[in-house]
Amino acid sequence: MTPATYSRFIRFLREDLAISDSSIAIAQRQGQDPGLLPMILWQYGLVTIDQLDKIFDWLESA
Repeated sequence: MTPATYSRFIRFLREDLAISDSSIAIAQRQGQDPGLLPMILWQYGLVTIDQLDKIFDWLESA
């Protein structure tokens, strides 16, 4: 994932899915690979399964 795509992805999480900055920060601290961020968010209960589906849809189209 390019830095520009990663920035758009974080903006999507914040603006479209209303995931808090603190939740995103928790997930970012747990993994070094940005590609794992969606699964970390889900594992920690920071997103629902529906939100996870939307995340994967967004990543697929990005």
